[in-house]
Amino acid sequence: MISQSFIQELLDRVDIVDVIERHIPLKKAGANYTACCPFHSEKTPSFTVSQTKQFYHCFGCSAHGNAIGFLIEYNGLNFLEAVADLAARVGLQVPAEQSGSHSRSADSEPGPGDAGEKAHSHESHQSESVSKKLSEVMDVAARFYRQQLRYSAGAISYLKKRGITGPTAGHFAIGYAPPGWRNLEGEFVDQAEKAQQALLVKAGLMIENDGKCYDRFRDRIMFPIVNLKGAIVGFGGRVLEHGEPKYLNSPETPLFQKGRELYNLFGARRAIRQAGRVLVVEGYMDVVALYQHGIEYAVAALGTATTPYHIQKLLRQTDNVVFCFDGDAAGKKAAWRALEATLAQLADGKNISFLFLPEGEDPDSYVRNFGKEAFEELLEQTLPLSVFLFRELSARVDLKTSEGRAKLVQDAKPLLAQVAAPGLALMLLKKLAEISGLSQNELEDLLKIRRVSASPSRGRTPRPQPPSPYQWLMQVLLYDPNYIEKLNRELLAHDHDYADEVAALRALVEFIDSNPHVRESTAMPSVIAYFRGSSHRVLLEKAGSKTLGWDSGIDLEAEFTGAMERLSEMYRKQRMSMLHGKSLSALTPEEKQELQRTTY
Repeated sequence: MISQSFIQELLDRVDIVDVIERHIPLKKAGANYTACCPFHSEKTPSFTVSQTKQFYHCFGCSAHGNAIGFLIEYNGLNFLEAVADLAARVGLQVPAEQSGSHSRSADSEPGPGDAGEKAHSHESHQSESVSKKLSEVMDVAARFYRQQLRYSAGAISYLKKRGITGPTAGHFAIGYAPPGWRNLEGEFVDQAEKAQQALLVKAGLMIENDGKCYDRFRDRIMFPIVNLKGAIVGFGGRVLEHGEPKYLNSPETPLFQKGRELYNLFGARRAIRQAGRVLVVEGYMDVVALYQHGIEYAVAALGTATTPYHIQKLLRQTDNVVFCFDGDAAGKKAAWRALEATLAQLADGKNISFLFLPEGEDPDSYVRNFGKEAFEELLEQTLPLSVFLFRELSARVDLKTSEGRAKLVQDAKPLLAQVAAPGLALMLLKKLAEISGLSQNELEDLLKIRRVSASPSRGRTPRPQPPSPYQWLMQVLLYDPNYIEKLNRELLAHDHDYADEVAALRALVEFIDSNPHVRESTAMPSVIAYFRGSSHRVLLEKAGSKTLGWDSGIDLEAEFTGAMERLSEMYRKQRMSMLHGKSLSALTPEEKQELQRTTY
């Protein structure tokens, strides 16, 4: 376990500009440095590095962090490896396991007490050891499956029938799991039988039932699943001919979570950036067949619906994501789930579109029957997210009736509420107004959606206020933690409308209280590192990114005062609402006086 004080010392000694410039060229732009983002494809630089605050932020894909975070994301290191790398650069020795109130790893959740710290440290080391062993097991299994493919005439014949050549099979490290119940065990003869079986079960390669263990994958074509670090974390197995299930995936393991991984994303990264888009299909064979025909920028979900994690990963690679589904009811249902997972992840400038293939075709069959050019011509006829959204919603109601149009508005409300991209949100609102027959103002009032003004005010544009005082206070405290002394903590009560923001702000306040040394140096990188593994990380990173332009001419006292005034006003309104909700007989004398003071 690495102490918070060591992390702070390390980040104080390194210069994030030097760290990042070892990997990508930076250009001076005012107080900051800019570059084209290394985490997604772009032509106009939106990746900003603040030397003053020692963190980076991309306004395109929202990549954000300090020097440690950059090495983790760019080089695929884990937290400890990134710390060791930076420490070696500045001549610091990474300390051994420590105890004490501040001995928490910067990428772990805050926890109470020293006993919790030691337990967390022990569990962390155990977890790393188990993950390493499981990774070794997966590598051995992958080699075994590839060797078995060479000896299976049936599996080779199947791949040839599907049009898959030897080089393509080699590129994807495709293998074969032979028939039989305990083939894998022979590859691990150097371990005790029970330990060997337990490890294979934990890796998802064997199944334990009534005290007996047997291979999970039998008589299947095997597709290794590789994470963004290039490590094998799971497998997908397809039956050769007929049988159920058609595809069998690894179960959830310490290495593998289906909702977070995409097949071939690691291998397709370069092609995705060159093509300027990524194609998301449904099956392993679709990806392999497309690659065989020269379309190398395809990935697939792993037998699960598209998740927000998938979208985040994809949008870091490119600005253009195309979902390709069959044109049947199941395909449209899968496409709708993908749309729902996408809305909250979108930023203006990002494009999500949908391609529905003709009935009876999938990407594998279509590209084999008609070739690369015909398939890529289809990619020029995709449905933009906005078109697909309103086409589907409109098909569910009768737009000729007032009731149908009212139902359309209600169905659209929760979807539009998720859209954080201001430009897209405005366009969708205008389109809904056009379809429903309501004016934009009427829709805004009805849906309670905040208007986004497209016309700038004359003269100097004031800095826009954050949507909530909690976000505003997070920005101020991240910029200068000394303002914690002026904070009225009685106002940080639970607020149902902003529960996540209140929790993040309170966690930030607790961190500053327990780590007073952050007030004496650049606070931002230390705080962001500390909350790396926390559920509050996204909100704090977002708040931190808003302070990039604060280095010149910012009136910090006015910012803090404005935030506290807004918070006080919100508290007053909530208090009055609560008092008015009580019957007069239920009010205490003090509450009656309070109500009278604020009413007159």
